[in-house]
Amino acid sequence: MNRDTSTPSPGLLGDTATRDYSHKLRLFNAFAAPELRQAIADLNLRSGMRVLDAGCGTGEALHWFAQAVEPNGSVVGIDLSAAHVAAARTAATSAVQVLQGDLRDLHLPRADFDVIWCVNTINHFHEPLDTVKGLATWLRPDGRISLGQSSLLPDMYFAWDARLERLTTEAVRRYYRERYRLNERDLTAQRAIAGLLRRAGLQSVTARTYTIERLSPLGPEDRSYLLEAIFLRTWGERLRPYLSSDDYEELARLCDPHSAEFALDRPDFHFIQTFTVVMGTAAR
Repeated sequence: MNRDTSTPSPGLLGDTATRDYSHKLRLFNAFAAPELRQAIADLNLRSGMRVLDAGCGTGEALHWFAQAVEPNGSVVGIDLSAAHVAAARTAATSAVQVLQGDLRDLHLPRADFDVIWCVNTINHFHEPLDTVKGLATWLRPDGRISLGQSSLLPDMYFAWDARLERLTTEAVRRYYRERYRLNERDLTAQRAIAGLLRRAGLQSVTARTYTIERLSPLGPEDRSYLLEAIFLRTWGERLRPYLSSDDYEELARLCDPHSAEFALDRPDFHFIQTFTVVMGTAAR
């Protein structure tokens, strides 16, 4: 079905078949479930449709798609990571098929899907245009590709301290530039996904941005995602080289659940993140 993924070429962000960030994916999907489910509802899926989740991660959305196209539809999920595929398969129903492989080199039937959903995935490819063109060959006439991307607009974490928020955001970008040898265009290229669909030959391109907004007090899913996926795994010790000692110590106190200054316990904590879905239609 697909090529040997034991030693694949790394993606733009270092992805390989053995890379595993399933815990972070689960946290995000639980955190953003209301907005993700609304975005899926806005696709107006119908019974009998065939849906591909290209870059399905741990597969939470596969169940939502299956619900939308039952009883006669079907859903296929694909991911490069063996760990993500294993996680997705544990919850898959008879209407869902989960495959491991590289989206750039999978031999799926042409013109087979009504909708292709590709979320927070296209930014992992060195040649996103070629990837989208390849995806488009799997669409039926009038089928649709939906490219979803988090954070096309800057996130807001510290409503009370714009300076530290700005410095932290820039530190994260510097970290990614150095670790993966990226430039500023690489880090922001996903903001141009509407143009990407048009250049790939898709028609009737539309876009909608959903706001993921959370205020204190936070629910358990919100708290878990922000603390583990952002404050500890995205920030934490790895940002120390990119901040002054005073700024790093201030950030560390804001990220520490045992600190009196812990950000998620502040009554003025206000988090905003965007999630944008851009859709294009294949020619008849």
